[in-house]
Amino acid sequence: MVLAKVWSVALRGVDGVTVEVEADIGGGKPGTHIVGLPDAALSEAKDRVRAAVRNSGLRWPEQLVTLALSPADLHKSGSAYDLALAVAVLIADGKVPAEPFAGTALVGELALDGRLRAVRGVLPRLLAARRAGHTLAIVPVPVLAEAALVPDLAVLGARHLADVVAWATDRPDALSAPSAAATGPADPSPDLSDVVGQPEARWALEVAAAGGHHMLLSGPPGTGKTMLARRLPGLLPPLPRERALEITAIHSAAGDLPADQPLITVPPFIAPHHSASIAALVGGGAGLAKPGAISKAHNGVLFLDEAAEFPASRLEALRTALEEGEIRLARRDGVVRYPAAFQLVLATNTCPCAPPKESDCTCTPAARRRYLSRLSGPLLDRVDIRVHMRPSTALSRAPDQEAPEPTAAVRARVAEARDRARHRWSTHGWRTNAEVPGPALRQDHPIPREATTVLDTSLTRGLLTARGADRCLRLAWTLADLGKTAPPTRDHIATALHFRGRHLPTA
Repeated sequence: MVLAKVWSVALRGVDGVTVEVEADIGGGKPGTHIVGLPDAALSEAKDRVRAAVRNSGLRWPEQLVTLALSPADLHKSGSAYDLALAVAVLIADGKVPAEPFAGTALVGELALDGRLRAVRGVLPRLLAARRAGHTLAIVPVPVLAEAALVPDLAVLGARHLADVVAWATDRPDALSAPSAAATGPADPSPDLSDVVGQPEARWALEVAAAGGHHMLLSGPPGTGKTMLARRLPGLLPPLPRERALEITAIHSAAGDLPADQPLITVPPFIAPHHSASIAALVGGGAGLAKPGAISKAHNGVLFLDEAAEFPASRLEALRTALEEGEIRLARRDGVVRYPAAFQLVLATNTCPCAPPKESDCTCTPAARRRYLSRLSGPLLDRVDIRVHMRPSTALSRAPDQEAPEPTAAVRARVAEARDRARHRWSTHGWRTNAEVPGPALRQDHPIPREATTVLDTSLTRGLLTARGADRCLRLAWTLADLGKTAPPTRDHIATALHFRGRHLPTA
């Protein structure tokens, strides 16, 4: 006979699944058993929970304790069920009443002395609890601010198991209510005015920001490739609430969400090292795959510095996500889908020796080709803008030269261009030109044929693929949006081809 039942939430990718935690006492020799496909961490919970209950001043039942987690065919992992297991046992043993926990989701790890520790994935867990009809959640205090982000769900924070017991019995004020959550700085990105020179690259960065286009920056070291890339998030508009919760849930599931800034409101900037594994880039791990760098960069920027230093297998793993905006990972415990609609920025030197002046290169033509061959044709075909940067000739501007534009001025133009694109594609739900598929570009908003003849010529000569032609059309629409004209003209098409035609030197 089931004597007690409470609820917790399992984490499956960036989705939560409500889990019914049942406790039965009696019917055999003293001991504790957990059933319901627990992993090693959850199997050890019986020892943590028993010690936490005893060290909270309560007695553990001297009978057989059977704990069941349902659905029984769902693999359960982690320590987030500790609080629910402890409460279920205490209810079954008559130590606390069951009524206060009706409609309540319990999430948290227990220390041996009864303290509650933070767990990852609180936000997606509680979003699932709300969808399942729960009205209250009890979580550890360190993640209370994150839990408070869930709309239409009351949350309370506990520091100790004894606080939960006191709250359920006779002290309604034993648990903490959330305070006003910090949302992060409005614009933490460095300013674009710091970049010396490079007017063409600055213009390309503005176009990339306006249309959400992928970008390649090549050139000698010290020309400002990394500086420019790090300033791209500052040109992008702040994330609306729904998209902010989406990317926050991913970082929460990955376990790297800052406790003091629980809501990510600006586009993330993720820059993995070139030694990162495929699992670190696209996601992986045992059991169920965890999110990788491309998912952490969702709704933001993925920057691959020294891109030609990345093994080719790492770069090729990005191709599906670039096209589909998500990644599907199959592991032992099932398949998970992570969103991965990021804006890719590649930066690379043009040869292994990378001298400040390209004319001083000592690499053989074969070495240069081998170095750059890691950036394959199919990958580069998905990159809309390619800019070759040259060394700056002066660190200070002339008296009659205008100061470089700050980020705020460029961001205003980007916002206007994005508003035009969003209005044009609003019936389809696309937000930027880079998201629009080729058929919609050609059928719903066709460009006059006299403007696209240059594209036809490039296709006929084999200088452009069909995918490349579609990307040129998207880029042309972005240039037209920045120029406040529609539809794109022949000059916009030619400029788009110019941006795409910047191939890396190979010899």
